[in-house]
Amino acid sequence: MAAALRFGDPRAAVDPLTGRVTTDSYAGGAGPADRCALEFAVRVAEELGGRCLAVTVGPPTVEEVLRDALAAGADEVLRIDGPSGDGAATAVSLCAGLAATGVTPDLVMCGDRSAERGTGSTPAFLAALLGAAQALGLTELDVDDGGLRAVRRLDGGRREVLDVPLPAVCSVEPGTAVPRRAPLRTVLAARTRPVPSVTVPASPDSGVRTGPVRPYRARPRYLPAPAGDLPRDRLLALTGAHTTPRVPPRLVAPGSPAEAARLLLEHLRART
Repeated sequence: MAAALRFGDPRAAVDPLTGRVTTDSYAGGAGPADRCALEFAVRVAEELGGRCLAVTVGPPTVEEVLRDALAAGADEVLRIDGPSGDGAATAVSLCAGLAATGVTPDLVMCGDRSAERGTGSTPAFLAALLGAAQALGLTELDVDDGGLRAVRRLDGGRREVLDVPLPAVCSVEPGTAVPRRAPLRTVLAARTRPVPSVTVPASPDSGVRTGPVRPYRARPRYLPAPAGDLPRDRLLALTGAHTTPRVPPRLVAPGSPAEAARLLLEHLRART
């Protein structure tokens, strides 16, 4: 079982002259969704009798994320030195790094999005590259009869229950699990444990060129012109004013609760 983590620094500093971004390895770390993904990976590995591998893409400054994962229950860690500019590049680096070490995970757990306001596209790209099933945006994940049973949030307050076959790539929302508290013994042991790394080359240029970044502009929708020859008539048609008879408000003084209920019911019937 692999947990794909991403280092994020909420207090990253940007040089106003050069635009260079500097991060602090001790101030940053894995986001809430990534910590939940690590907890699920450790749970599934324990229930299915497997091992948990925590992996991340980045320079040596991101090793703090992996040491925290070791302290929280991960059996092994791996740092991949490769491109991670967007979701597709990160997925390519993860697949290349895992293949270089001979690791073929049955389950890859990811956060639904990184703490750096990411797009959440890495799990989908990763599932496509690995040829695995994907279940994204999960709120629950349990082991059921040797497989996985997941719950995904849908619009309108609904939920979708999924039977997830292995191998699979799953992403979870933040707050779906309570990450375990690392004991002091494992925290101290993780400080001195070496972090293996592998370097993957950058993928060849796809030939796609992007244009300048512009503000988002929604596509226009066709709306029929309002009826009316005069501007006032068209405004009334657009706003819906004067289309229904207006009932002026009135003040009533019922003499008893029963009379008040009767007047209220009459008013509701008249309005509906």
